[in-house]
Amino acid sequence: MLLGHEVRTIDDARALEGVEVGVSGWILVDQDRIDRFARATEDFQWIHVDRERAARELEAGATIAHGYLTLSLIPGATERFVVFPALKRAINWGLNKVRFSSMVACGSRVRVRTTVLQARARAGGIQMTCRHKIEIEGQRKPACTAETLALYML
Repeated sequence: MLLGHEVRTIDDARALEGVEVGVSGWILVDQDRIDRFARATEDFQWIHVDRERAARELEAGATIAHGYLTLSLIPGATERFVVFPALKRAINWGLNKVRFSSMVACGSRVRVRTTVLQARARAGGIQMTCRHKIEIEGQRKPACTAETLALYML
């Protein structure tokens, strides 16, 4: 896999502000993934796990992914967009804003498009704020947009 933008210093990180740093490959959101997430989070709401009822009652005609499942795809999908060769550890610092705009129907494919909004020196590391847009294949409206904060200790 091709490595992304390399960051060794705070100046390298700041140079990425306003830059779209990557677009992931497509990720299949199938019923197995949805069911595993339901088990991990103990969120068994019928819209996620009851295929027959979802087929009858949801406009998608299928179960839909948990919003937090969709959000949780960001780290794995984007881990190579910005690379820190001297990285000791990375810590999720939080979220500024998350919006779920469209349901992700079972069987859909999604991808993540990421832009660096801000990079700052913090706690001996680099804190980066990024905007992620989770796109659904074949749809204009994204499934989710989220601003994440992460702290990279070098």
